[in-house]
Amino acid sequence: MCVSCGCGAAASPISSHHAISVMEDLLSANDHEAQHNREHLDRHGVVAVNLMSAPGSGKTSLLESTIRALSAKGVRVAVIEGDLETENDAERIRRHGVPAIQITTGSACHLDAAMVHEALHHLDLDGIDILFIENVGNLVCPAEFALGQHWDVVLLSVTEGDDKPAKYPIIFRGAARVLITKGDLLPHIEEFDLDRAVEAVHDLDAEIPIDFLSAKTGAGMESWLDWLTGLIAEKQGQG
Repeated sequence: MCVSCGCGAAASPISSHHAISVMEDLLSANDHEAQHNREHLDRHGVVAVNLMSAPGSGKTSLLESTIRALSAKGVRVAVIEGDLETENDAERIRRHGVPAIQITTGSACHLDAAMVHEALHHLDLDGIDILFIENVGNLVCPAEFALGQHWDVVLLSVTEGDDKPAKYPIIFRGAARVLITKGDLLPHIEEFDLDRAVEAVHDLDAEIPIDFLSAKTGAGMESWLDWLTGLIAEKQGQG
């Protein structure tokens, strides 16, 4: 159960009306904080990208590969890591010479705007071009909680079911981009049908861009990287 969003509300003795009212108040307060975060990022000319997925989809590996490529182009990167426990992922990111702030959420199954607000105060935003927020591995709650990000990106790995977009439509429908990851494993995963996965995403929104890639081999990363550098150039052009 997530104590911050009321995932277990159905088992609670409080009325459904009261549970809905509490949730609406919670989301309203979160949205207000998220707007503050976004304005703060905009003042410093930072692009913020929120990465969401089920556990084990390869978010941290994707970030490592992305950081290497962007750093080679002179792009300044920072990362906010969200996990229930441990600093393992943040430590992996720091090895690449970029700042990484770990948020351990305890029992909360997602990041929220207040957590991100606190993390932002530990970063030198004037020294950052792009901020990646690696959300807690979960395809439900992260879709509901704005963080102040400019863009949402959802990962779907070939080691998962190709019907995940149909099962979890809200998070995929709201994505600016979908990345089908661990592409190097596709020849070994007979159960995953790439065409079916693409169709499931486009059944939700035919305009969502989809990249099929492998962070391990680098195959298919070009489109993703071009999109990111385009976002950065656009943000800097607004300054």
